Amino acid sequence: MSLFAEAFAWILDPANWVGPDGIAANLWFHLVFSLSVVAAAAVVALPIGAVIGHTGRGRETAVVVSGGLRALPTLGLLVLVALALGVGILAPFLALMVLAIPPVLAGAYAGVGAVDRRTVDAARGMGMTEAQIIAKVELPLALPTIMGGIRSAVLQVVATATLAAYVGGPGLGTYLFLGLQTRDYPLTLAASILVIALALVLDGVFAGLQRLVVPAGVVAARDTDRLRSRPSRSGAAAG
Repeated sequence: MSLFAEAFAWILDPANWVGPDGIAANLWFHLVFSLSVVAAAAVVALPIGAVIGHTGRGRETAVVVSGGLRALPTLGLLVLVALALGVGILAPFLALMVLAIPPVLAGAYAGVGAVDRRTVDAARGMGMTEAQIIAKVELPLALPTIMGGIRSAVLQVVATATLAAYVGGPGLGTYLFLGLQTRDYPLTLAASILVIALALVLDGVFAGLQRLVVPAGVVAARDTDRLRSRPSRSGAAAG
């Protein structure tokens, strides 16, 4: 039997899906854990990114900091945090938050900063405060870009959350490390397939959400521009 056949046979075996150490429990933990990490990163990064995009100040610093955080080796950071806090969930949670912050931050300041300044000036002319402009004008218009940053963060965290098992956490990484330790390569491959499948499903979900959050006015404006850009039938016939 080939390696892939053994891996899929293990995944499709109903006995491996039940119990506290089954696929279902570890898959659910991996999903909830990953989304919780991204949500915590968004709480930190979105307000900072929105202010940077609104004011235009600190953009260079944000780029440097984001690049520095991206360059940090997640496994090394995880080990350092685990040595300081002990094994468990908190160490990988904090380490993965560091991984998730840069794409969320970049999406926030890029999206808010790309909002048409004429729209912002019109909001000021209506008497809106700066906070109201950010909350009611810029953030809704920037949502597709922000969602793109969150989507990127989710994919990175889901793929890297397997490292939680390295310091005693549950999740799909338990199968990965168990397979490596016991040289059970079909089990290692099965764990990889499950992580990839989860990442693809979440990517599809967030791609759909990214399209749904486009403001209706922006969609209508795009449709109008497309109609205007089409050559008329009479003009096409004359040509």
